Amino acid sequence: MSEMQLDPVLVGRVIASFRRRRGMTQEVLSGLADIGRTHLSAIERGERKPTLETLYRLSVAMDVRMSDMVLAMEAAMERPC
Repeated sequence: MSEMQLDPVLVGRVIASFRRRRGMTQEVLSGLADIGRTHLSAIERGERKPTLETLYRLSVAMDVRMSDMVLAMEAAMERPC
């Protein structure tokens, strides 16, 4: 049985996509979400996975529902590579 794991690069791409659609820089978003800019950058590059708390803070800062971000991640996982 293969190990099921969420692709951190995919997660980062989705978060970055939401951020760009809102016209926000990493600096602005990280400030509004009260996380470090380097931490956000690492998440967007897929080097770190956000905790639920961090995902929630990012969604609130971007004025989107966290569930919408998760749905976008699920949709991206279902698309062929």
